[in-house]
Amino acid sequence: MSLSKSQLKLITSLRQKKYRVKYKLFIVEGTKVVNEFLNSKFELEHLYCVDDFSFNNLENRSLISDNELKKISSLKSPNNVLAIFKIPEFITNDVIGLELALDGINDPGNLGTIIRLCDWFGIEQLVCSEDTVDCFNSKVVQASMGSLTRINVLYTNLKDYLENTTKPVYASLMEGDNVYKSKLLKSAILVMGNEANGISTQILSILNNSISIPRFGDLQQTESLNVATATAILLSEFKR
Repeated sequence: MSLSKSQLKLITSLRQKKYRVKYKLFIVEGTKVVNEFLNSKFELEHLYCVDDFSFNNLENRSLISDNELKKISSLKSPNNVLAIFKIPEFITNDVIGLELALDGINDPGNLGTIIRLCDWFGIEQLVCSEDTVDCFNSKVVQASMGSLTRINVLYTNLKDYLENTTKPVYASLMEGDNVYKSKLLKSAILVMGNEANGISTQILSILNNSISIPRFGDLQQTESLNVATATAILLSEFKR
């Protein structure tokens, strides 16, 4: 079966957030990641593959050529299969334990890695400001390597969310208290800020607790850590 013009137009349009929102659909690529989504709560819209023996138990599956896959793939080296899934309705969960909040994260690779970290460290809910990159961006989906299927990602007014929580909130700041000397509560919210500007002044104005990762290098010249790297270190300390 060849791709129709309407199918090609729909799939390529999903590279843009406005069309993902409009159609409530997103793209997943690669055998491993597609299988993660097929075995999750996410609902498959349609699957396109180049191997006649793969996913042959699915009704909404189409066999396409390598050239057709290249046309619809956003990867430099397309990996046999591309699937379209429906975007579910995420709801706010009352989480017992640690939550992670992101304020204005822009880089899809960082968000994808942070979603994987949440999965690794058992963080059930990731709360994102409304200007954080879309978790259904194809680069985020690929970087999360299937972990998106196990994490509740909530986009909301972050200031309102933090003002209404009963949990203590910790801001990750360069000038915060040394995390290795701080008492970290198991039920709390950790806030990570934008890659270039950190946590916004609007959010900082409502926070009382701050923590930082001290520099141990002799020269002390490293400006900052990548936000995903810093998140990994801080989550490890909260869980230790």
